[in-house]
Amino acid sequence: MTKQVNAAHILVDTEKKAKDIRELAYGGEKFADLAKKYSKCPSGRKGGDLGWFGRGSMVREFENAAFSAEKGAIVGPVRTEFGWHLILIKDTK
Repeated sequence: MTKQVNAAHILVDTEKKAKDIRELAYGGEKFADLAKKYSKCPSGRKGGDLGWFGRGSMVREFENAAFSAEKGAIVGPVRTEFGWHLILIKDTK
């Protein structure tokens, strides 16, 4: 079985906005609440939840960041063609 990641993310337009939101998350605010408030991705309504995915499912920059992180980590800001992401690694298998 290939490695899979269960992740959530927040998508915003600028690196600064992503860093500001990351600081709120590090300060104790719930990632899902931040996603609902700030993410421009439709997944934001679900707290940014992306569910389980394997390699080949996401754009390369996002995927590389997600698969290189440990469970519980907040990765980013990561830039893709869609904008700037913060990625919460919920679990791996």
